Amino acid sequence: MVLLGDLKYGRTVHSLASALAKFGANLSCVAPEVLQMPKEIIEYVQEQGVSISQSTNLEKAIESADVLYVTRIQGERFPDPAEYQKVVGTYRVNNELLKGASKDIIIMHPLPRVEEIDPEVDGTPHAVYFRQAFNGVPVRMALLALILGVVK
Repeated sequence: MVLLGDLKYGRTVHSLASALAKFGANLSCVAPEVLQMPKEIIEYVQEQGVSISQSTNLEKAIESADVLYVTRIQGERFPDPAEYQKVVGTYRVNNELLKGASKDIIIMHPLPRVEEIDPEVDGTPHAVYFRQAFNGVPVRMALLALILGVVK
């Protein structure tokens, strides 16, 4: 699985990497140098016996990936707006890029997206992010029901 985008500030990729480590998923982290996955997440994943790599090369990373999990670069989390401007738009998933990927790759995203996934990808069989968002609602409802003791 390839995790792409803002891996430093992105909460979704931190929890996803930790959860996937429990299932033995090998991870490839692709981000600009200043947005790579935090050291403590890398160490935790490795402690679980999972292989995790870091790169800035998206084209190479997706060649054998089965899943591409994309996150937006979060400008609001940067302490210095000038630093954000240096990395915004670094990666863009589009149909041209996907020509170098596995024909069965799926693309996920926590939404909302900005510019990191071209809308042309929406109509491809690779795009599962709208279904992902839709399925998140009943999952959250079930978790709340369990926590509140409504379901046993």
